[in-house]
Amino acid sequence: MDLTALSALAARNDWMAIFPELLLGCLALALLGLELVLPRRFHASLPGVALFGVLAILPSQLLSFRLGFIEGDSFNGLLHHSAEGQIMRVFFLLTATLVCLLGTVSLARRQVPATEFYHIVLVVTAAMMLLAQSNHFVMLFVALETVTIGFYILVGYFRTSPASLEAGLKYLILGALSSAVLLFGIALLYGVAGNPQLLGHTGAAMNFDQLGAFLSGHPHHFLASVGIVMVLAGVAFKIGAFPFQIWVPDVYQGAPTPVTAFLAVGSKAAGFIVLLLLARTFSAYAWLTLPILTLMAGATLLFGNLAALTQHNVKRLLGLSGVAHAGFLLLGVVAAATVPLGLGAIYFYLFAYLLASFAVFGVMAHVAGDDDSDQELAHYAGLAKERPFLALVLAVGLGSLAGIPPLAGFMGKFFIFVAAFQSGHYGLLAVAVVGVVISIYYYFSWIRAAFFGGWVAPAGDASARPAGTPVGLTAGIVLGLLAAGTVGLGFYQGVLGQWLAAR
Repeated sequence: MDLTALSALAARNDWMAIFPELLLGCLALALLGLELVLPRRFHASLPGVALFGVLAILPSQLLSFRLGFIEGDSFNGLLHHSAEGQIMRVFFLLTATLVCLLGTVSLARRQVPATEFYHIVLVVTAAMMLLAQSNHFVMLFVALETVTIGFYILVGYFRTSPASLEAGLKYLILGALSSAVLLFGIALLYGVAGNPQLLGHTGAAMNFDQLGAFLSGHPHHFLASVGIVMVLAGVAFKIGAFPFQIWVPDVYQGAPTPVTAFLAVGSKAAGFIVLLLLARTFSAYAWLTLPILTLMAGATLLFGNLAALTQHNVKRLLGLSGVAHAGFLLLGVVAAATVPLGLGAIYFYLFAYLLASFAVFGVMAHVAGDDDSDQELAHYAGLAKERPFLALVLAVGLGSLAGIPPLAGFMGKFFIFVAAFQSGHYGLLAVAVVGVVISIYYYFSWIRAAFFGGWVAPAGDASARPAGTPVGLTAGIVLGLLAAGTVGLGFYQGVLGQWLAAR
C-alpha cells in the first residue's frame, strides 16, 4: 500500500467519534503525571480527581446521546456507532464512577498504591466503550485484551494478600487460555473468508459486515463452523457461562471488592455486547449457534443457582449467582435471534443488574474488614440492628437480584421471560423459572441473617467479626440513590423503557 492510499485511510479517521474514550485516556495519563509532579501530601486527592473526571465526562455523553449522533462506521470500518453503543458508553461510565467510589472505601484499608488503580480502571473503561462499538475482529481482540490484561492486574492488586495473588494467577492462566481459543477461532474465520479459492471471498474478512455477508453465502462450511464455535467458547469464558465458569468463585472471592464489582457488572456487560455483535455476524449459522447458546443458557442457569446454595462466603455466593444471571442474559440472546424484544430486554436487565449489584457491593465494602476475601454470611448477622441503613440497601439490592416485585430486577427478568415466551423457548423458560425459585433461597438467607440473625462470636472471640468502615456522606448518598433507583426503575421504566421497547 503506497503513501497516498495510507493518507486516504488516515483522512477517514473521525477522532471526534471516540471523544469520550480519548478523554478517559487523557485523564488516566493525567493521574500518573500529577502523581509525579505533585508533592506527596496532595496524592490523597488523586482518587477524587479520577472520580470527578469520570463524572464530568458522563454528562457530555448523555447530552450527545440526547441531541443525536451520526450513526455509521468510522476508522475505515473498525468501529460502528449505533444507539446501543451510545447507551453502553453511558453504562460503562456509570460502572467506572461506582468502581472508583468503592475504591476510595476499600483501598483506604490497604497500604497499596491508589493512583495506579484508578489509572487502570479508566483505561479498562475506555477499552470497554470501544469494545461495545467494535465492527472488526482486530478492534474486538485488541479492546478485549486491553480489558482482560487490566483485570489481570486489578484482581491481584492487593499484593500482600495471598487470596488476591492466587485469584490473579488463576485468572491469568485461564484468561490466557480463553484468549488463545478466541484468537485461533478468529484466525480460522479469517483464513476461510480470505481464501481466494472460495467464491465471495474478501480481503477484509475480519470486518463483521463483510464476514457476515461471506458466511451467508457459505452457511455450512466446516472450518467456519469450527471457528465460530471457538470464538463463542472464548467469549463464554469472559461472561462466566457454563462450562467456562470454573474461575468465577475463586477470582470473585480473592479480588478486591471494587474489582469483584467491576468484573461482575462491567466485564459481564462487555462480554454480552460482544456476544450480541457476534450473534448478528454469525446469523447465517443460526443452525449451529442457537442450539449451543440454548444448551449453554440452560446449564448456566442450573449450575449457577444450585452451586450458590451451599456458599457461606458472600463473594463466592455473588460469583455463582452472577453465573446464573449470565444464564438469564443468554436466554435473552437466544430470544433476540427471533424476537426484537429480546435485545431491549438484555439492555434493561444490564441496567437493573448494575443498580442492584453495586448496592450490594457497596454494603459489602463497608461491612468487610481488613481481609477482603473473608466475607461470610455470619458477618451480616444483626446488621439491621447495628447499621439499619446498610441493611435496607442490602435488602433492596438482593431483592432485585432475586427478581422480587416491584424492584427493577423483577422487571428485567419479566422482559426476558416475555421475549423467551414469544420466541417459543418454553423449555428454557421453565428452567429459568426454576432458577428464580432456587435463587430466592440463598438471597433471602442473606437477608434473613441481616434482619433476623444475631451475632454470636465463635468460641467467645468477639474480635472475629470485622470492624467494618463507617459510611461517609458521599457513599451514603450514592447507596441511597442506587436503592432508590432500583425501586424507581421497577415501578417506572421511563425513557429507558421507551427506548428499549423500540429496539
